[in-house]
Amino acid sequence: MGYQEKNDAKFLYRGKRMTHICIIQGHPDSRGGHLCHGLAAAYRQGAVDAGHRVSDIDIGGLTVDFIRNADAMALPPNETIQEAQQTILEAEHLMIIYPLWLGTMPALVKAFFEQAACGDFFLEKTEKAWPVGKLKGRSARLVVTMGMPAAAYRLLMGSHGVKGFESGILGIAGIGPIRETLYGNVEGSQRTRTKWLAKMRDLGARAR
Repeated sequence: MGYQEKNDAKFLYRGKRMTHICIIQGHPDSRGGHLCHGLAAAYRQGAVDAGHRVSDIDIGGLTVDFIRNADAMALPPNETIQEAQQTILEAEHLMIIYPLWLGTMPALVKAFFEQAACGDFFLEKTEKAWPVGKLKGRSARLVVTMGMPAAAYRLLMGSHGVKGFESGILGIAGIGPIRETLYGNVEGSQRTRTKWLAKMRDLGARAR
């Protein structure tokens, strides 16, 4: 088991800054009932109770194609992905959650972010050697669940899958700060899960 841990608002709610949060549910099974769905629901409830605005993207329920060549990256994605792009664009903070499969994110999640990157959505090409991230001003919370202990994933596997996503996709797009929460031994006690849900409600309330 393990747990680790901008933009000005348009108006205030009960004296507090309201944030537009986009929750991106990355569990491929859109039927729900998994820990990822419970954690996201708790985060959402905490955010809503605190007055934040919340939008949702359920990757498992989207039509997501696989990109097979560089030419496809230059073209706009399908209408469903374009709607997801707009949802991300309107948000100030992203909460992204998915289960760890074979050391990294499920293939469907990777395919979604590849599609979301199409049409230069993440990067703006300039005359400089390094492109400019187009999603600056947005923060993110990455939540990853796994069967192994979270400490083992970090120490023995270097958490390369998570780090690659944070730097190679979110960071390069200009998103920051990026905070992470890794939950391991997900088949553990109900008492432990209850603590995780409470933590998610707190993070949602604070838009962190």
